[in-house]
Amino acid sequence: MRFYDRPRRARHGCPSGADLYLRAVPGPRAARRLVAVAAVGALALVGFAADRTAEATGPAVVRLTDRQTSLTSVGGRSTGGREIVRLTLFGSSSTKRPIGHGVLVCTFVGGGERSCEGSYVLPRGSIETAGVLSSRLIYTHAVVGGTGLFDNARGTLTVTAKTLTPRREILLFRLTG
Repeated sequence: MRFYDRPRRARHGCPSGADLYLRAVPGPRAARRLVAVAAVGALALVGFAADRTAEATGPAVVRLTDRQTSLTSVGGRSTGGREIVRLTLFGSSSTKRPIGHGVLVCTFVGGGERSCEGSYVLPRGSIETAGVLSSRLIYTHAVVGGTGLFDNARGTLTVTAKTLTPRREILLFRLTG
């Protein structure tokens, strides 16, 4: 900071040279320091926003039930054959009012196993799963992502069959983040 003489005008327009005032003038060092502080602040905000997005889901357990509405088989049970299963999703407390739907697409890979990808569409987002199964009576898949409330979700899905005709299952999503 530097002191500068600045003439001030008295009431009648006459200069008065006795008044001094303090004025801050940023020098080159101060300007560099200001830019560095602004850059660190911007990086901190970007890091905070990225951290919030990565952990938007957080730890949670979502329990649903489903009812199979259709099963389409293309190519049979031989290697490369496909199964497309459509599901109606219900909350854990009601089997009367659907809250979403799901689609499970499985490809037979041999040895009685299928490689499956599932999409479960709920009111506040969707959950995506993938894994290999040999039986649909009980299996576990990885939760590999999602949208909306379940953005970037990770965890497991455990499916247990309740009844076979009509096919109903319990879905237990254990989300870790």
